Amino acid sequence: EEEQAAQANAEHQKKLDKFISTEKNIVTNKATLGAAADQQPSTSGAISNVSLGKRKELPSFWVPSQTPNAKVARIEKPDSKIYCPVSGKPLKAKDLISVKFTLVKDPSDKKSLIAKENRYMCAVTHDILNNAVPCAVLKPTGDVVTIECIEKIIKKDMIHPLTNEKLSESDIIPLQRGGTGFATTNEQLEAKEQKPCLQV
Repeated sequence: EEEQAAQANAEHQKKLDKFISTEKNIVTNKATLGAAADQQPSTSGAISNVSLGKRKELPSFWVPSQTPNAKVARIEKPDSKIYCPVSGKPLKAKDLISVKFTLVKDPSDKKSLIAKENRYMCAVTHDILNNAVPCAVLKPTGDVVTIECIEKIIKKDMIHPLTNEKLSESDIIPLQRGGTGFATTNEQLEAKEQKPCLQV
């Protein structure tokens, strides 16, 4: 029995050694073939990412900078000047005007400014200002008044109602109202695309 067990162990060890040597040969052959393939790239002009030494590259075709035809883009230095959105000319600090909104004075309303429904009023007529009221700024003092006040009061004599200064047309600066969800509220609203629509 001991001889049979020893013989079985010897056969098992022999098979194990044979298996290990076979596996070593497979790994060695793969490494040799891979090195040979890298040293001798294919010249067939294939676009495969495993040819011509591109085995380790993973192109991302959904990223614009990683596409095959992408070129190195040169980023331009941004302009240090700030331009006026209306005239397109550079803005200077001396040309800016401090706009003064007149607060609504209501002693009975002790809410914070952000919680108030009526916050600001016209500096001359004390009319409540909101997004639906066209307003303008008087350049010499920066006070905000309504367009109705300008048409009915200021333009008669062109004199500042608060300081009695002489005004000119350039001293009246209309304020642009914020956009709303209604198309008729915004000025100079033009569609960029014209498409057919269903009319009933």
